[in-house]
Amino acid sequence: MSNCLFCKIRDGQIPSKIVYRDDVCLAFEDINPQAPTHVLFIPLKHIATVNDITMEDRETVGHLYTAAAKLAKERGHAEKGYRLVMNCNAEAGQTVFHIHLHLVAGRPMGWPPG
Repeated sequence: MSNCLFCKIRDGQIPSKIVYRDDVCLAFEDINPQAPTHVLFIPLKHIATVNDITMEDRETVGHLYTAAAKLAKERGHAEKGYRLVMNCNAEAGQTVFHIHLHLVAGRPMGWPPG
């Protein structure tokens, strides 16, 4: 997608603090962090919303979760806890239409979320 913010970050057209990259996904610090650790994990493949995930994307989406768990452990959040969130569409808070998994940690979380 030529006008997708996250595709532009993926392609190096927009600078970002990248903290993880492999052949399936990319992770970078959120520019508006909601906790001491707030990292976004995106697939390299453009998928607009959760509604657009196909059976062929199962491994890609699962990979986002394992990559996020790895980073959470590396940053010392595995024992205390962390939150993984993926919003779908505007009413849920999705503002960039390229699926992304939020890793939020480093402070106590409330429930239900805002």
